[in-house]
Amino acid sequence: MTTTLKNPGEVKEEVKQPNAGENKKGIDNHKQAAAHHEEAAKHHLEAAKHHEAGNHEKAHQSAVLANGHSCMASECQKEDVKSHALSSK
Repeated sequence: MTTTLKNPGEVKEEVKQPNAGENKKGIDNHKQAAAHHEEAAKHHLEAAKHHEAGNHEKAHQSAVLANGHSCMASECQKEDVKSHALSSK
């Protein structure tokens, strides 16, 4: 359930404030997205090092892992966007 508050100085516009459960879910989504971005960055750096060393197979494996974490971060971000969209109705 959301609590509805009016914006200061505006009569018609309303902003819905998330309840504690929605707020926690949003925080968790941001933390999970950040963790996946960090993992993706780590694997991209590993891929670059492997390419520099001439080990292209390991570079490919690291790049695949990086891409997977990037996709998972995007999913967390999509969940957050969905919750913001739904709470604005």
